[in-house]
Amino acid sequence: QDDADAQVEVWKIKKLIKSLEEARGNGTSMISLIIPPKDQIVRAAKMLGDEYGTASNIKSRVNRLSVLGAITSAQQRLKLYNKVPPNGLVLYTGTVLTEDGKEKKLNIDFEPFKPINTSLYLCDNKFHTEALSELLQSDQRYGFIVMDGNGSLYGTLSGNHREVLHKFTVDLPKKHGRGGQSALRFARLRLEKRHNYVRKVAEVACQLFVPNGQTPNIAGLVLAGSADFKNVLSGSELFDIRLQSIIMAI
Repeated sequence: QDDADAQVEVWKIKKLIKSLEEARGNGTSMISLIIPPKDQIVRAAKMLGDEYGTASNIKSRVNRLSVLGAITSAQQRLKLYNKVPPNGLVLYTGTVLTEDGKEKKLNIDFEPFKPINTSLYLCDNKFHTEALSELLQSDQRYGFIVMDGNGSLYGTLSGNHREVLHKFTVDLPKKHGRGGQSALRFARLRLEKRHNYVRKVAEVACQLFVPNGQTPNIAGLVLAGSADFKNVLSGSELFDIRLQSIIMAI
């Protein structure tokens, strides 16, 4: 069901991109506004207010009125939202020419089907849809593990959306300078702690990237960080074979 819903969303966006790309206006009265997740509606509203002030100085009366009209429409649309939706907000507004040369007002605002990490404001004679096209490009998620002597970080990357899933620190003993019996004991303890650390990294990787215990939820895995640790992890029998088989880079 989720997959079918995603396909419908992709189809809707493709259809929308096509109609937006074909739209043309007189002068520069077509506004493309994209607000990324975690941004503030207040900031976007202030920016539109500033733009309104600037546009008031446009010399051509016809162009000035159409730009001011488009900014006013955008401001009214923004008032419908008290905060930016979780995936961001996309807004297109302006006066477009119909096939028979008449002018028609167009207002579109929606939350995209996945996070849009682009901040955009353009006033032009066309709508800008590049960021929407990017949303369609890569839906595959890739996992990464950054591992060194201080700790590990796990995350995913999908298109231009990055997410940190988990991180933890570790306190490993440094190499020791003492001689005699204690040096041997210390070396053994050090190896034991490193072994336990690699085991923990492997176990957490399995919990995050193979949550159902059957198939990985990522298309590929990148290991990064300190060379000796990531090489030990990738070659370790503690590391899940299903993840080992999708390592793309070390």
